[in-house]
Amino acid sequence: MTGTEQSLKMTAARGAAWSAVSSIVLRLGSLVVGIVLARLLTPEQFGVYAVALTVQSVLSTVSDLGLSSDLIRSEEPEKIAPTIATLGLVSGATMTLVTAATSTSVAGLLGSPEAAPAISVLAFTLVLGSISLVPYSMLMRRFQQRAMFLVGAVDFVVSTTVTLVLIFFGFGVMGLALGRVAAQVVSSTMQFFLARVRPRYGLDRTRLKPILAFGVPIATANLLAWGLLNVDNVILARMVGVTALGYYVLAFNISSWPMNALSQSVRAISMPYFSRADGPSGGLATVVAIGWAGALPAGGVLAVLSAPLISVLYGDRWLAAAPVLAALGIYGALRVVFDIFTGFLYARGRAQPVLWIQVIWLITLVMGMIVATGSYGIVGAGWVHVIVAAAVVLPAYLIVLRQSGVRVMPLIRRSLWPTAAAIPAIVAAVVCHTFIDHDLLALLIGGLAAVAVYAGLVWPWAWREWRRIRPVR
Repeated sequence: MTGTEQSLKMTAARGAAWSAVSSIVLRLGSLVVGIVLARLLTPEQFGVYAVALTVQSVLSTVSDLGLSSDLIRSEEPEKIAPTIATLGLVSGATMTLVTAATSTSVAGLLGSPEAAPAISVLAFTLVLGSISLVPYSMLMRRFQQRAMFLVGAVDFVVSTTVTLVLIFFGFGVMGLALGRVAAQVVSSTMQFFLARVRPRYGLDRTRLKPILAFGVPIATANLLAWGLLNVDNVILARMVGVTALGYYVLAFNISSWPMNALSQSVRAISMPYFSRADGPSGGLATVVAIGWAGALPAGGVLAVLSAPLISVLYGDRWLAAAPVLAALGIYGALRVVFDIFTGFLYARGRAQPVLWIQVIWLITLVMGMIVATGSYGIVGAGWVHVIVAAAVVLPAYLIVLRQSGVRVMPLIRRSLWPTAAAIPAIVAAVVCHTFIDHDLLALLIGGLAAVAVYAGLVWPWAWREWRRIRPVR
């Protein structure tokens, strides 16, 4: 291994470490705030906000146009930055105006007219995010995850403070929306200072075509990825109502804990790392193995201990979400691996195959969701995610990776040990849940037993993985 490769690996590892710290700290904070909000808001209010956030999420995905990904991987970031800044601002401002003007119609179409005011307010995050597109991309490109941690921490404090104060004064769902906008103002401003980037706008027509040629397929794939994460919200809002949607959203959010914590860490370094790593595999097997080693036991334990977890943290009135979480726990683990595959393919310029995977994924998910929701409600919707991910999406990604020159068997072999170690850990949690009636004790003892069993079994493997990436002395 060359010195440059080793330096890149260690830089990426440090960036991933800081991103992991950021994710864990901020997710724990979000967990506490989520518990408080679950005590203050009703499932119906959760459902209404989920509809508004769904609209904001899809539009933010579209407005990016894949521009941040192009800037992160570019060999000439300073030269294309003004063009990207201009395209981002035009796109974000247009999306904000269109969303605010059509919020009432969109909310009615989604079966939740009450969400219209929140949709209008959240629309302003689109233009605010587009303004800071360049400094955000530069921070990610340079592996400046410590700076991103600071941005995320301040964003969290501002959002939480504004939201809780407004809810206390009776703003309800609007308090959540206004809190999100206030936090976006602060975080966008901070990104300029921390990246040491000043606003520069311009339009280099010679660079316009290659930027859009790379970015548009990624934006389309991201839009489909959004659909995969939110089409269930749309279907459920129409078929079972916003109250049932509130239960489902809570379960989905909990199942996303490992995805958010681990994938955020990996996503932060995957694009700049994979785009510069040598070889057809570019260290993919190592990143996949580490991500899977963290995601599988976390998702499995969440699934097994879903009922005591929800009862202890959110209260018995939310227990209808427990069977949904039992299904979505494993799905959350698979999403971590899919996110790594996507980052690798984007970094290697293979956006189009990702787009086709997202199309197949979305079509099969929508078909399954409609059938399962009609027969089994929100629980059926949860299991559709697992079945489609395992039977359709995973094989599709492996096929595309093989066509891209990646050897698939090393990916599988490197992940066998953590998979085998996770099974007895999950069994330990099942035994504790079965024989302990008290929810808090079942949660604590079951979780600690799973961690102890898994840590003991996976330690030799983890040590070998660390020796692969540590500096040669």
